[in-house]
Formats: sequence, structure tokens, C-alpha cells
Amino acid sequence: MVIVYILIGIIVGAGVAVWLSTSVMRNKLLAKSQQVLKDAEEKGEVIKKEKILQAKEKYLQMKSEHDKQVNEQNNRLRDAEQKLKQRENTLNQKVGELQKKNEELKGVSEKLNGEIESLHRRQAEVEKVYKDSVAKLEHIAGMTADEAKQQLIESMKDEARAEASNSIMDIVEEAKITANEQARKIVIQSIQRTATEAAIENTVSVFNLENEEVKGRIIGREGRNIRTLESLTGVEIIIDDSPDAIIISGFDPVRREIARLSLHKLVTDGRIHPARIEEVVAKTRRQIEQEINEVGKRTCIDLGIVNMNHELMRMVGRMKYRSSYGQNLLQHSREVANLAATMAAELGLNPKLAKRAGLLHDIGKVPETDPETPHAIFGMHLAEKYKEHPDVCNAIGSHHDEIEMTNLISPIIQVCDAISGARPGARREVVEAYINRLNKLEEMAMTYPGVVKTYAIQAGRELRVIVGADKIGDVEATKLSYDLSRQIQNEMTYPGQIKVTVIRETRAINYAK
Repeated sequence: MVIVYILIGIIVGAGVAVWLSTSVMRNKLLAKSQQVLKDAEEKGEVIKKEKILQAKEKYLQMKSEHDKQVNEQNNRLRDAEQKLKQRENTLNQKVGELQKKNEELKGVSEKLNGEIESLHRRQAEVEKVYKDSVAKLEHIAGMTADEAKQQLIESMKDEARAEASNSIMDIVEEAKITANEQARKIVIQSIQRTATEAAIENTVSVFNLENEEVKGRIIGREGRNIRTLESLTGVEIIIDDSPDAIIISGFDPVRREIARLSLHKLVTDGRIHPARIEEVVAKTRRQIEQEINEVGKRTCIDLGIVNMNHELMRMVGRMKYRSSYGQNLLQHSREVANLAATMAAELGLNPKLAKRAGLLHDIGKVPETDPETPHAIFGMHLAEKYKEHPDVCNAIGSHHDEIEMTNLISPIIQVCDAISGARPGARREVVEAYINRLNKLEEMAMTYPGVVKTYAIQAGRELRVIVGADKIGDVEATKLSYDLSRQIQNEMTYPGQIKVTVIRETRAINYAK
């Protein structure tokens, strides 16, 4: 029993001890949780205060921006209101001015009404006087006004018929003259719009030397170098007493150019012997051929001509080294092409076709072999061979009347070829006549009294005459211009027309010192 009580006491003591320890832990946990709650509440208060401060700052910032926008809007409204007030004042001022002008116009209107009434009264008086005069005239003439009017109408009809017949004849003559002048105008405008330089070619070229010692090296031992160069190029090389110069003679400009370039390369290189001469001439010949191809291609590009056969293009390039009556053939053909295109456009024809025919019209002058047929016919056969347009072929073949013209392009090419060849300064044979004509124009004007100076300008197409203002008046200046133009027309021969301008001016000159 005792043991049982002891065990019970032990158990009870253990339970009491456990209960006591659990109670202590519970109290500690409770105190800790209360402390955590207290810390959380304090942190919450801090966060709350920070959020409240941030909200206040945000509110103040937004309020400041709002106040700023309100102020700006108020300023704009004040500016707009001020402008409206200014406009209102301006309108009020204009209204006042209009009212004032309206009052002035009323006064003018009343004055005009009074004048109109006065005019009506005078008109009535004039009509009365007129009727009295007519009655007196009818009594004196023995016929009424209607009868006199009818008689006058009949006589005027007869005069009008006579004048109408004369006017019709004048109009017909003027129409003929106008047609001729219009045709001349088209030709002259085409010439003026197409301006190319005249390149005069010779049958000799001059090669300049730095010193006389080079001549001996070019001749070589017993003349072997110069003979080799002449045989390879087909030209004649003349070495005479001309200082520092060698003359290259030959009818073919291509051969002369090959010889000139070969001489330049040999003299620059310094090695001059037959083998080297053969090498340089061959290389120069290839260079010239390449340049011919480039010139033909560039010419077609400049003129806007496309789809031309390569062989025809090469012949166009060879024109650069050909001349006709001293006129460079390529420049002549380009000029004819531009003239023909301009004239065809003026006449409503195809300018591209005319330009193509103008460029190729002398293609028969540059064959590599000498043909037995005329150059126009030979050029036409070449164009047909390389599939050119039939109108182009006919224009080439007929520009010297060897064959019949079958289209309107052909006479244009013929006319433009004549214009380019006869243009002042284009060919040697007309330069002297051209200069004489200009001199004669100026001398003819100087024969008139009161003429001070004369100038023939625009290639002889205009003559400017300066007269003394104290010797000739405006009427006399007009008469001088007319008389001089009639004299030129009757006594001289010239292409196109010549404009005679008489200038009469007075100049007052003083000097400030």
C-alpha cells in the first residue's frame, strides 16, 4: 500500500510539475505575442504616417500643377480678350470711316443728279436745234433726210466694193509673203538653235620637237627609221629647215593621226629603231580603232540615237578623221542631225528619225575601200545592209538628188545639209565671201547721213546702226531703217533674212568731284 501511495504521489508530483512548466511556457509565449503585436502596431503607425505624408505631398504637387494650368489658361483668355477688344476697336474705326465715305458719296450723288438733269435739258435743246437744222437743209436741198441717206449709202457701197477688191488682192499677196516668211523663219530658227563650231581640217599635221637633235634620231642611219615609219603609216614625213617641227603630209587624217601619235611615243620613249617603230605603230593603230569606236558610241549617246548597228556606229566614229571641203565630217553630220530634228519637230514630223538620217547622210564618205558609186548611193546601200528604216535610207540616197525622194524627211535632210555647208565660216570656200558680205553691210549703212557707227552681228543676220540723236529724229530713224533694208534686199544676195536695227539715243554724262 505504501508503495502504491508513493507511486501515486510521484505521479501527482510529476503532473503538477508538468502543469507548472506548461503554464510558464504559455505565459512566455503570451508575452512574446503581445510584444510582436505591439511592435506591429508601432510599425503600422509609422507606415501610416509615411503614407499620409506622401499623399499630402502628391496632393500639394497636383494642386500646384493645377494652379499653374489655371493661370496659363487665364493668361491666354486675357490675351484673346485683349485681341478681341483691339479688333472691335479696329472694326468700329472702319465703320466710322465707311459712314463718313457714305456721307461723302451721298453728296457726290446729289451733285451728279443735278448735273444729269442739266445734261438732259441741254440734250433736249440740242435735239430741237438739230431738228430745225434738218428741216432747213431739206428745204434747201429739195430732198428729205431719208432720200439723202439712201443716196449716200449707195455711193458708200460703190467705194466699199472698190476698196474690198483692193484689200482682197493685198491680203492674197500678204498671205503669199507670210507663207514664205514662215518657211524662212522655221529654217532660221533651226539654224539659230543648232550652234556648232566649225573644225577646219588640213592635209598636213605638224609635230613639234623639243630640240633639233631628235630629227637625226628620227631619220636614223641612212634614213631607215623614217622609211619604216612612212611605209607602216602610209604618210609622207617632211623634215626640212623648219625649227623644232616635222611636217606629216597625207590625205587620210587617220593615217596622219597614227603617224603623229607614234612619233610622240617614240620621241618620249627615246628608243627609235625599225623593230620598235613597228611595235609602236601597231599599238597606236589599235588605240585609234578603239577611239573610233568610242567616238561613234559617244556621238550616238549624245544625240539620243539608240539601236544602231555596231558597224554603222564605227563609221560614225571614223567621221572624226574625215573632212569635206575643209569642214570636219563628224561636226557637219552632228549639225545636220540637230538641224533636221529641230526642223522636223517644227513641221510635226518624227524628230528622232530625222536626227538619225542627218547623222548617217554622209556615211558613204568613210568606207575603208574606195567605192565606184557616189557617196550618197553607197551610204544608202550601207544603211539598207544594216537594216535602217526605209525613210532613213531614202534620205541618205536622195540628199544629192541621185534618187527620187519618197518621204518628207528626205527634203529636210537635203536642206539641212545645204544649210550646214553654206553656214558662214563652215567651209573655207565661203569664209572670204562671208567676211566681204559683212563688210559691205557695214559700209552700205555708213553711206547714209547721220550714221555714226554700224555693227554686223549674229553671223550677218542683224545690222545695228547707231545714229546721232542731234542729226536724225525718230521719224527719220524709222525711214532710215526701211530704206536701208530695201537697199540690202535689192543689192545683196544672202541666206535667210537680215534684221536692220536703228538705234537713236541721248546720253547725259556728268562727274561728281
